[in-house]
Amino acid sequence: MAVAVEKLITSDIVKPARYLGNELLAIHKPWNTAEIRWVLTYPEVYEVGASNLGHIILYNILNSQPRQLCDRAYLPGPDLAAKLRTTKTPLFAVESRRSLTDFDILGFSLSYELGATNILEMLDLAGIPLTWRERLEAEGRGDQGDEEATSSSSPPSFSYPLIFAGGQTATSNPEPYADFFDFFALGDGEELLPEIGLVLEEGKKARLSRKELLLDLAQIPGVYVPQFYDMASDGSVHPNQPNVPKRIVRRVATPIPAYSIGLVPYIEPVHDRLVIEIRRGCTRGCRFCQPGMLTRPARDVEPADVVEAIDSGMRQTGYNEFSLLSLSCSDYLSLPAVGTEIKNRLKNENISLTLPSQRVDRFDENIANILGGTRQGGLTFAPEAGTQRMRDIVNKGLTNEELLRGVKTAWEQGWDKIKLYFMIGLPGETDADVLGIAETVSWLQRECRGKGRRPLSFNLTISNFTPKPHTPFQWHSVSTAEFERKQALLRQAFRRIKAAKVNFTDVRISAMEDFIGRGDRSLAPVVRRAWELGAGMDSWYDSVEKAFSAWGQAIWEAGLDWKYRQVEKGEWNLFGKQDEEDKQVTSPSSPSSPSSPSSPLDAPLPWDHIDTGIDKKWLKEDLQRALEAATVPDCSFEGCSHCGVCGTDFGHNVVISPPSIPEFAGEFVPNTTKAQRLRVWFGKLGGLALVGHLDLMRLFDRSVRRAGLPVSFTGGFHPTPRISIAHALPLGVTSTGEIVDFELTQPVDVETFRQKLAKALPLDIPIYQVEQLDLKASSANQLLEAAEYLITVACQQETTPIQWESWIDAIKAQDEILWEHTTKSGKTQLVNLRDRLFELELFELPKRPEHQEESTVILRYVGSCRHDGVLLRPEQILSMLEQVAGTDFHLLQIHRNRLILGV
Repeated sequence: MAVAVEKLITSDIVKPARYLGNELLAIHKPWNTAEIRWVLTYPEVYEVGASNLGHIILYNILNSQPRQLCDRAYLPGPDLAAKLRTTKTPLFAVESRRSLTDFDILGFSLSYELGATNILEMLDLAGIPLTWRERLEAEGRGDQGDEEATSSSSPPSFSYPLIFAGGQTATSNPEPYADFFDFFALGDGEELLPEIGLVLEEGKKARLSRKELLLDLAQIPGVYVPQFYDMASDGSVHPNQPNVPKRIVRRVATPIPAYSIGLVPYIEPVHDRLVIEIRRGCTRGCRFCQPGMLTRPARDVEPADVVEAIDSGMRQTGYNEFSLLSLSCSDYLSLPAVGTEIKNRLKNENISLTLPSQRVDRFDENIANILGGTRQGGLTFAPEAGTQRMRDIVNKGLTNEELLRGVKTAWEQGWDKIKLYFMIGLPGETDADVLGIAETVSWLQRECRGKGRRPLSFNLTISNFTPKPHTPFQWHSVSTAEFERKQALLRQAFRRIKAAKVNFTDVRISAMEDFIGRGDRSLAPVVRRAWELGAGMDSWYDSVEKAFSAWGQAIWEAGLDWKYRQVEKGEWNLFGKQDEEDKQVTSPSSPSSPSSPSSPLDAPLPWDHIDTGIDKKWLKEDLQRALEAATVPDCSFEGCSHCGVCGTDFGHNVVISPPSIPEFAGEFVPNTTKAQRLRVWFGKLGGLALVGHLDLMRLFDRSVRRAGLPVSFTGGFHPTPRISIAHALPLGVTSTGEIVDFELTQPVDVETFRQKLAKALPLDIPIYQVEQLDLKASSANQLLEAAEYLITVACQQETTPIQWESWIDAIKAQDEILWEHTTKSGKTQLVNLRDRLFELELFELPKRPEHQEESTVILRYVGSCRHDGVLLRPEQILSMLEQVAGTDFHLLQIHRNRLILGV
């Protein structure tokens, strides 16, 4: 069922361009030629989901499969969600604009413990029952009713798509969410999802029932179907039939950078850049780090493939920034060579490189060169702990000397502000370790001082340790009271330190993440009830209070508040007072010792049936090493740590020797030459009317880059392309008369310029005319005098052409029609609108559209439109009409015909 999106996506909702579905590099495959139709849904708002690299990669891979189609859906904003419910319209996929129930399979990314409430919100908006049992029951009832009407030769038609989840949280512990999904895709999806698609296609041809199809899917390594498994009284999970595996293996795939190129949003997403993965997996062995344990082995991408993907991607997308992605970019030995090669190739295009949090011990001048320049990005390091002892306990592999050397190198290379990540509540932590964070920051500031330089400042994020499944610290927890006490210690300590901004994470949300993240199937009703009580977008700061209240109420109603109190009190804590800790370490027969036969570490865990490759015995041994502050080397570069991953199922570490680093060609120098000025008249039609002015500026910048046109730059510290749009068009207003000026560094044939620019722009931004100007000519914005509009106006009463003409004549006859204007400072002014009106006429006669009570007309007017703010807006025409007619009018549509320039 196609959804009438144009009636829902209007300018009165926040960022309506989120839902257009026609971004650059979006893939529109014919609906009728596809055998299997996917929807990949990211359960966050569009700005987050559309910039997620995994979302982009899998979208591109699925659409490259024959006979398969992949569309996208995102969590709608509260305003659109309310519209969907009010109009009883199901949630739709953004490209085909079809209801999600029209698809064969619907996949969610579950990458955060509390993110399932957003998934339930999307399922509810789509009209899909929330649990696999409810879906099975609904289809059972439908099958009985349709049995006689169904032809024996037609394939089975499921009432609802198969619902599955993937992502880090789904892979680590799917049990709290098992009731909601037909299956989980564990691990990397690049090879797994196409295999699932083939099984679905064969199952559809064979007319398999939903249960039969899921049984076939369960035979694919990496597919976990919860309904074929039961939870025992101790929380462990076991098969309830013989033909499914006892343990489900995590899938591992080799990254392919070419699939990272895609989806250039019209609006600004959270990561507004091209992102290319350079290394998947991390073997550093940080004992708190779940991604590091879940993504082993480490696999480098060939440097030549990375360079080619970036070079091609930047030219296809028009981005002016790219990012290299890895859990530890600095462990990609080819990073300096790759970064330098790309910076050299794109030197003249004002391109910048950003990196996520990186290893401070590997930061050197080579990396500083590729990150620096006129658009120098931020720099983030993660020491994690403030003392050497704690860094050894967590196996960070970082010394004080290495920390200082990396930070000092950054300071010497021009960085005045650095972001640091620390963590509190780690096993074995003392108050001295906590205060060591403040002492470390103060020490770094003292060591990085110089004449003529401002003091080095830090932006710190101090998070609360949350134990994660499949890590050595999965058996540990800290009470919320202890977190609050340690945060208070640090707040007091940082009062004496200047140029350090400190942010703390909310201890309540950390406790909720712990409670859900290490939970079992009994928590599914809690997740559902929390959503019913309003939980959603729980990682967003402004939702914390509502989220905490909803989750707390849901836990209490489920009778599990006693279990949550265990988390709040830190009753899984294996580290007591220091003297008790010493006894536990030295006494192998201690009940809390990892080697003890009666140790709680031997108890089954809800995620034991998920085979990530990491041996549980090795996790217990590594916990013992943590108690002794013993470190384990990185097995990518030193000896094997015997964690259990490397082998047939998961492969081995792939570390590629780095190529030589090319000579750095220098930073971008803006070309400020002005050899030619061109004025372009263009339109803004269809869905592009919902793209705001700043987003339109970005669109032109990227289009010019893709077209390879030699645009001149401004000078200064932040060079920008010399592109100037004459007058901002209000959101939702269409136009056939917009103007934009370009300044070029070298002459280009006018027709060639028009063709190249038109090819790079969306179809709804047509180019009408290009004109060459004198280099000294005034800008269009300075010459702007007036604008011509066509406005569609509705009146509740029946009207005639004579009435409209009389109202128009009455307006023209007056010398003064006042409007009360409120300035930004709050002062009120009376403005004579009549002085700003130059022409007004009835353009289209009154008519009453079908199913509409109001009669409508189209008026044409020409009014003032100057860059100094003297404007006549369409809504002010209505104010004049109401003053002369004594009745109410409604503005239905606005179209700007043209902008009128003075001489």
